[in-house]
Amino acid sequence: MKKNKSSYELEKNRKTKALALGSIMAFLIAISPYLFYLYESFPQEQVWETFFFTFKTSHYSTLYVAAWNVMNKFVPLMLLIIWFFTCKHWWYHVILIPISMYIFQLVSSLNDDVRYIDEFEIYYIIPVMMIVIPIVYLIRLKLFDKVVHGIDLDKIDKELKEYQDKERDLYNETNS
Repeated sequence: MKKNKSSYELEKNRKTKALALGSIMAFLIAISPYLFYLYESFPQEQVWETFFFTFKTSHYSTLYVAAWNVMNKFVPLMLLIIWFFTCKHWWYHVILIPISMYIFQLVSSLNDDVRYIDEFEIYYIIPVMMIVIPIVYLIRLKLFDKVVHGIDLDKIDKELKEYQDKERDLYNETNS
């Protein structure tokens, strides 16, 4: 009886954590338009002085434009990351490609040394694409073979290993 109660408690804790995490995700998605429009609270000046800090932009014409540019990168990135971690489809790794693009764009928009923003990031995500696309294609190929053609590659590998073991045993018997 105690074992059932502890497994019940573990299941209850797991469901509570899943509900809390799901609630946080839903909240972030729900407030995403408000997060995006936070840029409107920034001043239309290059220097912003408050009691806590002084912020100056030399890269953008105003802090308003800088905040607009950052929010244009951050909010879609946040939504893509949520989608990546909550997606249950076999192809969810492909979401890493736009995530990497937005990361590079966000970093370049925050970097004052960058002269051109949103122009060369495509070249930086080519290595990500070279890794992700073949992995997704192999997953798709395995699923296609198993679901559509009814081919179970693990079963075929097991049968081949058994056949090789029999061949080896037969060879050892004839050479002994």
